[in-house]
Amino acid sequence: MPQASETKFPQHGSFGKEPSITEKDDCIHIKRSPSSPQGAPKKRSAFEDLTNAKKGQDLVSKKKGGKAVGKKTQKSTAGQETSKNNENNLKSARPKVSQEQQDNAVVQNKPKEPRPLEEKSDDVDESTDIKERKLPVYDDVDEENLSDPFLNAVYANDIFSYMKEREEKFVLKGYMQKQPDLNIEMRAILVDWMVEVQENFELNHETLYLAVKLVDHYLAITVCMRETLQLLGSTAILIAAKFDERCPPCVDDFLYICDDAYQREELLSMEVNILRTLKFDINIPVAYRFLRRYAKCARANLETLTLARYICELTLQEYEFIWESASKLAASCLLLALKMKELGGWTPTLEHYTGYPVTDLHSLVRRLNLLLYSKPDEKLKAVRYKYAHKVFFEVAKIPPMDVLKLEEQLKLDT
Repeated sequence: MPQASETKFPQHGSFGKEPSITEKDDCIHIKRSPSSPQGAPKKRSAFEDLTNAKKGQDLVSKKKGGKAVGKKTQKSTAGQETSKNNENNLKSARPKVSQEQQDNAVVQNKPKEPRPLEEKSDDVDESTDIKERKLPVYDDVDEENLSDPFLNAVYANDIFSYMKEREEKFVLKGYMQKQPDLNIEMRAILVDWMVEVQENFELNHETLYLAVKLVDHYLAITVCMRETLQLLGSTAILIAAKFDERCPPCVDDFLYICDDAYQREELLSMEVNILRTLKFDINIPVAYRFLRRYAKCARANLETLTLARYICELTLQEYEFIWESASKLAASCLLLALKMKELGGWTPTLEHYTGYPVTDLHSLVRRLNLLLYSKPDEKLKAVRYKYAHKVFFEVAKIPPMDVLKLEEQLKLDT
C-alpha cells in the first residue's frame, strides 16, 4: 500500500490546461475542457439568481367592467331644490368665521404624523445619552428586493435563521483517530482533488462544500480504507451535484475522472452506503451559502467577496477547521477580507444578520490570517492556483495582514 506521502489521485481530462475566462452573476469559474471519451458533460455555468423578472409589472390586471363605482341615483329635481334651500338657510344662520380661524382649526384637528426614531422628542432632555434613545441600528437589506418574487426576500431572513438552527445537528468532532488506515494528509489531498473536479465540471461552489461535508460526516461514523478514499470523494460529489445542480454529471463521468479504478456497481453501492449512513439527511448548512448572504448584508463588492471565498475555500483542506460552524466561519472570513481590503470593520447590520458580535470572531480571524501566512504545500495547489488567476482578481496573491496591525484593527472594533 502506498504511504501517506505517496497518496495521489489521477488528474485526467484537462486539469492541466490553461483556463479560459467566464463570469456569471457573482460566481466566477475557471473553465476547463473535459476530454472524457464518452463525450463528457456540457459546460455549465454556476447557478445564478433568477433576476430577469420585469419589475414593476402589474401582477393583477384591473377590472374594467363589472359594477360601476359611480354616484348614487340622483334625487328628483324637487328634492334637490329643497336641499339647496335648507343649506342656504343653515349658512345664513351660522356666524361668520374668519379665514385665519379656519386655518387654525385645520391645524389643530390635523392628525399627528408618526415621529421618526432618530428625531428628538420634546419630552427628551438634550443631555440624555444618545445610546438611551431608540435609533435604527441596522439596514434592512431585503427591503429593496421585495418587488422581485424570484429573490424570496420576504423569507430570506427566516431561511438563514433555520439554517443556523440546523448547524447544531451537524457538529463535527475529531474523527481521524478512529481511522486506522487514513491520516490528515490523505484527507487534504482528497479535498485538493475534489476542487479540481469541481472546476473541471464547472459545478457550483455549494456542491464542492457540501461534498466535503459529506465526506467528513461519513468518515466520522464509518471506517474507510485508503484504497476506497477516492471512491468516497467522487461519490460524495455525485450526491452533492444531484442535490444542488440543475444538470449534474453522469456516473460515467465520475468513473472516468477516477481513471476507471472503480466499477460502476462500486460507485452506486458507495452512494447507497453514504445515504444510509447519513440517514438521507444531506441538507447540511455550508459556509459558502452564509458567506454570500453576509457579503450582501455588508454590501461588499465582488473582489472583496472573492477574497473571502478564497480564505473560506482554503479551510476545506484544513482538518482543524472541520468543527467550526459554517455561519461563524463565513462571518470570520468576511471580516478578515474587509480588514485586508481596509473597508472598515463589523457593522451593526452585520452583527444583526449574522448573530455574532465582533468579539466572538476574533480568535477565528487570527487563525485564518495565520493560515494565509503558512507556506503552501507542494501537493495542495488547486485552491491557490485557482484564485491566483485574473478571473478571480488574483486574490491569492494578496499578502496577509501583519499580525500586529490585525490586532490593532480588532481592538478598534471592540
